[in-house]
Amino acid sequence: MSYDIAFRFQQALDPSGLETLPACLHALITAIKDCRNAGKPDEADPAVILLARHLGAVAAGLGESDTVLRRACMDRIADMRGKSALAVLAHKGVSYDEQAKKLFHSDGRKALKRLAEALSLADGSYDLRSNKGGIAVSGEIILHGEELYVQLGLGMGTGREVMFRRVAGRKDYCGDRNHWAAIGELLEPDRFAARIRRDLHLTEPGTPPLRLVA
Repeated sequence: MSYDIAFRFQQALDPSGLETLPACLHALITAIKDCRNAGKPDEADPAVILLARHLGAVAAGLGESDTVLRRACMDRIADMRGKSALAVLAHKGVSYDEQAKKLFHSDGRKALKRLAEALSLADGSYDLRSNKGGIAVSGEIILHGEELYVQLGLGMGTGREVMFRRVAGRKDYCGDRNHWAAIGELLEPDRFAARIRRDLHLTEPGTPPLRLVA
């Protein structure tokens, strides 16, 4: 059964109480919903049109000119493109979100690649792989070198998104005891690389790793 109410028309005639963008937007969305409930075309409803114009007027009175706002939007886009989404994804989680998980693995591989560079690991001296796992988990991205194993994944708790340990070659999947780091540390690769070298007592860059003699 369709029905119509007068409230949206009254609000459109006197929108003085609608002073913020959220309030204006809520009134507009409610008016459109009322139209649809009444079986009326919302694009021709006088209340909807007036409320939409009021929303535009309130928006026009906020901030700078369109040129300045467009420039600000472009600056934000450029800034975001230069940053990793890992910190946001770690906070939000990626379970049951295919696109978020895809981005997590893509940015995770890039972050571990930058860490390998900060550690001065030569190309071909390490493996970079990932295991996406099931839909309920984040999966893992792994950097496995001759002396270290670094694993990025969610689910172990805040501040424990990155696990690293010393290993004896790329066939060693157990290694020594685990160390933990927050994802924010991974996003500062030079500083994190210094911590890894210190905590794991790694060979300094340019020095061949020690080999066990059989």
